[in-house]
Amino acid sequence: MKFDIITDSCCDLPYDFLEQERVEYISMFVTIDEKEYSDDLGKTFKSDWLMEQMKQGSRASTSQINVGQYLEMFKKYAKHELPVIYLCFSSGLSGSYNNACTALNLLEEELGEKSPIKIIDTKAASLGQGLLVYELVKLRNQGADFEVARTWIEKNRSRIASWVTVDDLSYLEKGGRISKTSATVGSLLNIKPIIIVTKEGKLAKAGKVRGRKKAIKLLAFETENSLQDQAKQPIFVAYAGDEAAALEVGKLLRKTIKMNEIKIFPMGPTIASHTGYGALAVFSFEK
Repeated sequence: MKFDIITDSCCDLPYDFLEQERVEYISMFVTIDEKEYSDDLGKTFKSDWLMEQMKQGSRASTSQINVGQYLEMFKKYAKHELPVIYLCFSSGLSGSYNNACTALNLLEEELGEKSPIKIIDTKAASLGQGLLVYELVKLRNQGADFEVARTWIEKNRSRIASWVTVDDLSYLEKGGRISKTSATVGSLLNIKPIIIVTKEGKLAKAGKVRGRKKAIKLLAFETENSLQDQAKQPIFVAYAGDEAAALEVGKLLRKTIKMNEIKIFPMGPTIASHTGYGALAVFSFEK
């Protein structure tokens, strides 16, 4: 049986790709200087504009998708003739997944029957989540039915490799991931952390290097070492403001890997709000 796809704006795929492939998305919200903006994946709210505001001292915060938003979205599919797969932002980084499950339970209680919606916790973020959406679209376009596609995603979501670095340690401090002292000393010593997303969908420190160039090289090196199939799989690169760094990662990867495609996209406003300017991430399927 055919199926429909829903995701959320933390997937960081461009809105025009989702529109072209008939993937509906639900938006996170970003508040900048007390004004709220809907993260519409670059349609009107651009990450580059957000980076400029943050450089000028504006403070950005985000809010998870609430139960009411999910109810409004899911009600459109309550009597849908096709099953629906919703690929959700990692439960290890947001309460949105739990809110989605609560909303679906409330809807099914109201209907007195099961809905056609299947919620899957991607345990991924940014283009790691986007990579799963991208592969799910490919499966649908190739004629895979609902059960085959659902099973594939649930089996392969744990294989997403995420290699991340940030350029400004103050955002890790604000997020409570390092102390103020560590951020200050690290900035003075030009330390760049290397971060991964764990199998539980949480952020974890994987190492550190001195200097931006070494961090960029390490992201390319670790990605190459973890790849399952160099010739067939896509690699996604996300960047916050610094496109040149993303292009450099792509250049390094192309030197050593025979691959079909590498796609480079800006981080969406929701994710970029927490990483700050200069964040860089590479996503692929690992062995």
